[in-house]
Parts: sequence; C-alpha cells; structure tokens
Amino acid sequence: MISVMLVDDHALVRRGVRLILEQEPDLRVVAEAGDGAEAVELLRGPDAVEVDLVVLDVAMPRMTGLQAARELSRRRDPPVVLMLSMHDNEQFFFESLKVGASGYVLKSVADEDLVAACRAAMRGEAFVYPGAMGALARDYLDRLRRGERVPETVLTAREDEVLKLVAEGMTTREIARALTISARTVERHRANILARLGMSDRTQLVRYAIRAGLIEP
Repeated sequence: MISVMLVDDHALVRRGVRLILEQEPDLRVVAEAGDGAEAVELLRGPDAVEVDLVVLDVAMPRMTGLQAARELSRRRDPPVVLMLSMHDNEQFFFESLKVGASGYVLKSVADEDLVAACRAAMRGEAFVYPGAMGALARDYLDRLRRGERVPETVLTAREDEVLKLVAEGMTTREIARALTISARTVERHRANILARLGMSDRTQLVRYAIRAGLIEP
C-alpha cells in the first residue's frame, strides 16, 4: 500500500485527485494540505504524518510546491515527490527535477497519467507524460526564436522566498516580518535578485516569478 499526501490550494482539485487515486487498491490518501508550508509542517516533528509519496501542486500561496519539494529533499529520509501542474512550461518541469521531484504530471491529464506516475515514482523511475515533452520542447524553441532569454536557476532558496513575496506585492517590512529577517537584509536580497537576473523593476520580477512557478499568472 502506497500512502499519499495531496497538496493543493484548491479543495476541489484535492477531492478530484483523491477520487482518482483511491480507486486503486494500492494507493491510499492519508493526508492533505492547502499549501507547501502546511505540508512541510505536517511532515515535521515527532507527530509527523508518515507518507511514502507527496503530490505537490507547483504554484501555491505562502510556499510553492517547488519550494516545499526543495525543503523535503534536504531531509534524511525524504518522501518521494511528484509535481502536479496546470502549466506545460519547460522551466517548471526542469525546476521540478532540480528540486528532487520524480515526475511532472499535468492536471489536464491527471485522470490518465497520475496513477501510473505514482507507481513509477515509487519504483524509482522518472515520469513525464509523452505529450508534455513535445509541448515543453516547442515552448523552449519558440521562446528562443523570439529572442527571449531562457533563465537558468541562479537564485538561492532564500532569494526564491524573497522574490515570491515581492512578486505577491508585499512591502519590505512585511517580507522582513514573514521571513524573520531585517528590512536591510530584504533590501540586500532584492538587489542581488535584480542583479543576478539582469532586471530592473518589479514588473520584470513578477514575470520571472510566474515562469519559475513561484506565483500563479
């Protein structure tokens, strides 16, 4: 029996995914969370929920699926992670692999692919549905033809956190309180982010944050 945690900020999505998984005799949903921060908390400490597999939505408030996956991957005995996304975006896919996810499934075909993805992940295999690779390749080539810069991951985990909150419209003081750091440290992170990404204003940061899966469009 594979025990699963579902993490998505939409209760209806979680309900639908639960119905898909629990039709299978070897899959059992034992926990749910509404964002990455809640999932990390549920899996922490002496009273932690024990799961084999965590299915994470890519873009969520407070802590994204990508950030949660990165946090979970640092643990001594991390659960297997699958990313579930509505975006067939090449950066989301490669970011998912970089933070330790075993697969990337689109919500639009979850009823067809999610069960197979769960089983593949538990066998230690990577899973990406075939159509996704074609879509990701087309998107990448289209962006290159348009002359767009395709950014690589150049930010630290803390800079990702600051960028997400900046993109969500939080002020420097609000970010400082949320992350328990000083306002001066927030400003230093913001300056580093702009310099590393070659950007000059918040609008550009928001666009990057959307492409990187830190916030939803």
